[in-house]
Amino acid sequence: MEKLFSIGFWSTVARFILRNRTFILIGIALITVLLALQWKHMRFTYTEANLLPDDHEVNIAYNKFLAEFGEEGNLIVIGVKDSRLFHPDNLRAWNDLSDELQQSPEVEFTLSLGNLKKLEKREDSIGFHLVPFMTDSVMDADSISNLRHELFNKLPFYEGLIYSPGKESVRTAIYLNKEIVNTAARKDFIISLLIPRIEQFEEETGIEVYTSGMPYIRTLNSQNIIDEIGMFIGAALLITSMIFFFFFRSFRATLISMVTVIIGVMWAFGILGLLHYEITVLTALIPPLIIVIGIPNCIFLINKYQQEIKTHGNQAKSLQRVISKVGNATLMTNVTTASGFATFMLTNSQLLKEFGIVASINIIAIFLLSLFIIPIVYSYMAVPKYKHLKHLNKQWIGRFVDWMERMVREHRIAIYISAVILLCGSIIGIYNMRISGSIIEDMPKTAGFYNDIKFFEGEYEGIMPLEILVDTGRKKGVMKLATLKRIEELQQYLEEIPEFSRPVSVAELVKYSKQAYYNGNPEYYQLPNSQERTFILSHAKSSASEANLLRSYVDSTGQFARITTFMKDTETERFERIEEDLRTKIDKIFPPDRYSVEITGKAHVFQKGTKYLVRNLVVSLSLAVLLIALFMAWMFRSFRMILVSLVPNLLPLLITAGLMGFLGVPIKPSTILVFSIAFGISVDDTIHFLAKYRQELIASNWKIKRSVYAALRETGVSMFYTSIVLFFGFSVFTISSFGGTVALGALVSATLMFAMLSNLLLLPSLLLSLEKNIANKETLKKPALSIIPEQEDELEDDR
Repeated sequence: MEKLFSIGFWSTVARFILRNRTFILIGIALITVLLALQWKHMRFTYTEANLLPDDHEVNIAYNKFLAEFGEEGNLIVIGVKDSRLFHPDNLRAWNDLSDELQQSPEVEFTLSLGNLKKLEKREDSIGFHLVPFMTDSVMDADSISNLRHELFNKLPFYEGLIYSPGKESVRTAIYLNKEIVNTAARKDFIISLLIPRIEQFEEETGIEVYTSGMPYIRTLNSQNIIDEIGMFIGAALLITSMIFFFFFRSFRATLISMVTVIIGVMWAFGILGLLHYEITVLTALIPPLIIVIGIPNCIFLINKYQQEIKTHGNQAKSLQRVISKVGNATLMTNVTTASGFATFMLTNSQLLKEFGIVASINIIAIFLLSLFIIPIVYSYMAVPKYKHLKHLNKQWIGRFVDWMERMVREHRIAIYISAVILLCGSIIGIYNMRISGSIIEDMPKTAGFYNDIKFFEGEYEGIMPLEILVDTGRKKGVMKLATLKRIEELQQYLEEIPEFSRPVSVAELVKYSKQAYYNGNPEYYQLPNSQERTFILSHAKSSASEANLLRSYVDSTGQFARITTFMKDTETERFERIEEDLRTKIDKIFPPDRYSVEITGKAHVFQKGTKYLVRNLVVSLSLAVLLIALFMAWMFRSFRMILVSLVPNLLPLLITAGLMGFLGVPIKPSTILVFSIAFGISVDDTIHFLAKYRQELIASNWKIKRSVYAALRETGVSMFYTSIVLFFGFSVFTISSFGGTVALGALVSATLMFAMLSNLLLLPSLLLSLEKNIANKETLKKPALSIIPEQEDELEDDR
């Protein structure tokens, strides 16, 4: 392994690259074409991200529910809150809309005013039958007014299903075919049929329609992700190229770098396709991430090349030194960055594993592309002219370096005091951090579908499905009156929780059957008593076979029942209190020795997944810190140097965590990534600085102060350049419409700026203050890695 990082090895690599430059370029072109052919295998996710491992108890319970009742997220709702709907022409148009959607093969059935059924007692025989609520012949103003009064006042069964509890809005429920809910057919139906047909209705009637439901939300959310990938890539290329040109003032250097990172983006998409991974809200970040991380590689390589040309003017020698010296250091920094991402592979979350695998592979790939393309392309070009090298003499960079040196030399105590104040403030902020398990929090607040979500949340008291699965332990146990009473008692408890909508279960159909038995009198909308149960329950079972609505609330054996409610967007801490109280109530209502009851559903799985990810964050970040610490130990062979190197990198993470607490940015699946990403990138500066510091120590015969200041002056410029590129590069994500992506971009940018200042001010200050303890020949042994060669070995002039 040590041979891999030796000067001789990298000299050999340099000769190999420059001697075989044509074949290498052909090889890169072939790999790019082959990976481009894999793009056809890329697919966008049609399901929610499951953050839990497959063997987690919450996932096991959810899969048990799916096995009994199938996909539960197949409901789309379209609603209207406008009295003009009950005008005959408008109501006819509303019913036509529902009928047309019902005819689509993607729709299992619809429940709307037009096809609403009433349960009535048969006149000619014993039992009940379903009759239409309205007919086409009843479409005059008076008849519609009577139907409206009947719906809102005499049909409590449909409260929360067809009309809102406040009786101000009505809606149509569209149940999609469960087979297509998680496929591309769902998107085609929503984009090509549902949305255009709703827009047509709005244009014809002037009535605003609100649309929601998990399939609809997921489709438009995925479409936003797709739209933003191109925007991110374009913005990242634009901003990084502008910064690059500002630093180098060279169109040629800028173009070479842009071509390099564009090939890297093509490879990133190809690797996603090759591995058959879905494009999720996380993997969509990888292409622009590659641009942001690839540009600093280009800066190091081109800057070194131009410095060498300025020094001696020999192109061949300059190119060889670029590869042998900067290539070595850049490999190390890219390996540490990739390691930060690779720690996600050790989590049990499939979503994070895929992100970690693809990100780490592509970071190493962009390093290799930079190492090959830049020296080879420059080898075909003329030697840079003086105008291309003028940026190396910029006075403002010199003033910045002078300021850093003056701060370290004269204001070390102020640096320490500032660090301690920031640390104390951060700890206070950390105590204010909260966890968010909201499915909709990161969704675009300006998007129309987000406003629709809030409409249904307000009118119908919830939008995220929460399921309770009741296992009676015996066949036909659900329709026992004792079980129905227990289900109703639990439903009454759920109705008292303000975050939940009115629950629906088979008990509602039984209550509706009793109401029908008493000629539709809403006062009898209740469970039958012991005298009525034999008659009403037997006919309620036959009615259930006719009613599409509740056929999925009891399984075919009659052993399992489901209670469905919809949950508002709820804080994680509040949800945990609700769940704890709910489980206590369930155990009281359903004795555990006779019933098995599970709380499940998409909202529950996502809440638990967020909590699980937070625990994984600590593990992932700890692994990243351990990995970097081991790397430092291997590189410098000094325990004290490990501590000195980690402090400047951990402090920015604590500051960012404190900022999250003060600004109210919660820990959630998107912001969890900030810490591992930022730590993996920021430690690169530490490696560059300490490697140069050790080189200066040996060159100056262990003169500490001289070595620190020399290392600061030499590495400060490159660290500043790369930090600026990374800051603005990650800031690209703040243009996203997704709240989580905005937070990710802003927090990583802020962390990297803190890390730059920490490495340029705190790290050299610590080295100077602790010089007697860490900077001696016994403590700072010869490193395992020669990241920066100690001597400028003359390389033979090969091309």
